[in-house]
Amino acid sequence: ELRELATSIGTNLSFQERQLLVDISQLVILDAKSGIQRVVRSILINLLKNPPSRYKVVPIYWDGAQYRQSNKFIVELLPDFSTTTAEQAVDTIIDITCNDIFLGLDLTAHLAVNTRETLKRFRNLGVEIYFVVYDILLIHYPQWWPKEFGSTFQRWLEIISEISTGLVCISQATADAVKDWLLYFPPQRIDYLKIGHFHLGADIDQSLPSGGLPEDANTVLNALRAKPTILMVATVEPRKGHTQALRAFSLLWQAGLSINLVFVGKHGWDVDELVQTLDSHPERNKQLFWLQGISDEYLDKVYAASTVLLAASEGEGFGLPLIEAAQHHLPIIARSLPVFREVAGDHAFYFEGSQPEQLAEAIKTWLSLNQAGKASGSEAMPWLTWMQSTQQMVSAILSEY
Repeated sequence: ELRELATSIGTNLSFQERQLLVDISQLVILDAKSGIQRVVRSILINLLKNPPSRYKVVPIYWDGAQYRQSNKFIVELLPDFSTTTAEQAVDTIIDITCNDIFLGLDLTAHLAVNTRETLKRFRNLGVEIYFVVYDILLIHYPQWWPKEFGSTFQRWLEIISEISTGLVCISQATADAVKDWLLYFPPQRIDYLKIGHFHLGADIDQSLPSGGLPEDANTVLNALRAKPTILMVATVEPRKGHTQALRAFSLLWQAGLSINLVFVGKHGWDVDELVQTLDSHPERNKQLFWLQGISDEYLDKVYAASTVLLAASEGEGFGLPLIEAAQHHLPIIARSLPVFREVAGDHAFYFEGSQPEQLAEAIKTWLSLNQAGKASGSEAMPWLTWMQSTQQMVSAILSEY
């Protein structure tokens, strides 16, 4: 009874500083240094260093029964940000008031069923609830993921559509896809569900980049500089277009073209056959390179040594490598996806088709255009810093920042 009374008193202390409760439940467990984890880490850092006016940013995580402040993790992530050491830090249970905002920044679809009642209680007490939606490709293309992912993701989307104040998507294309889905699967709610969007940042140096180079880094970088190098930055998984790219380049190599293909990305799922082909390919470490789990420092050097970025993915929520390429003034060859056109506009060369021959022809066309000085450049392509990206996201939630 005392605990319930204390909770009720705490909830009604509206004179306390407003909190922006940022859920980083997955990042606390594992920072994979790529993909969504890079986004979460970058936005979290900018929120902590530049909190919204009148709000205290409180990173939190789900411990299996309740939400706690992630004090220990933050001390380890940003040791200069706090006077507390990791040993002294305590992950206390959060207090909420009716003026707080909950932001589901991390992708925590696997927790949705367990956190639903807690978040509904937060909402009933006046807390506004927002979730960042990175994409809903799992809904439309479940074949690109392990079977068990589909039902979990759909249930998460149903739950957050039911309990949230609003959803904030990482592109207009993703926001449009969410709106279309809601027309067919309207949530059980009486108030309006806000749908907003923002764009991601590109300045890796502001996202606590990882460092370190392998022993063969100079050898690889020299090989990339020695001839035209096409770079793909993506986890090796079914939707990213690696299979089409490898087959297209095999055709180009057979035709006598001296050209490098570089994959930067870890081994994903359902690509065992592709990985076997990569491991045994006759051009491996000659004109075909696969760099797995490399540091941000190494990736920066690979961008600088490459000739053009190839974005061959068949579906994306945004396309972070496109703006990273623009930051390095690296030209872009991209599949003609609405989201890629939203991000890159007229600053990329687009291709269509899913066959190796179609991509091979597109590569040859681009090489000819580039040699003649007529290929589209990315120098003038607009891109955001992570600070600007964070401001966009917050503006989609708040009327002022």
